[in-house]
Amino acid sequence: MADARIKFGKADRPEELFSDIAKDNAKRIADDGKDQRGNQKNNKSSQLRKFYDELVMWHDKVFEHGVADRSTRYKELAPFIKMLCAKVSYARGRGHVSASFEELFSHVVKSINGPETLKDAKLFIEAFMGFYKAVEKLEEE
Repeated sequence: MADARIKFGKADRPEELFSDIAKDNAKRIADDGKDQRGNQKNNKSSQLRKFYDELVMWHDKVFEHGVADRSTRYKELAPFIKMLCAKVSYARGRGHVSASFEELFSHVVKSINGPETLKDAKLFIEAFMGFYKAVEKLEEE
């Protein structure tokens, strides 16, 4: 189940969104991607990075315009941003990501409703990826 603490927008954004909440989710997703021997079977950082990179691409397409045009641009691109849910589902079907990552990423994408929440979503996944890589490195040692 997706973390209910993940909320975007100035009014709803928790203070710990980009720190503790991102870190907790990184640990949980890293653990969920392991097999019984402790080897990473899915949720490899390179695979997760593809989803982050695509989210950044859509963010940049919205934010390359002036402040006044961002809402209009978001509305034009929203269907493609929301399509990320289908892409993460496909990756899960292929065994590249776990159900928990699909739930997390889909929750993040579904929580986007404009330029401000798109920026929060990008920053959350960026923080998540930083913590994920750190967890991955610690477990290799």
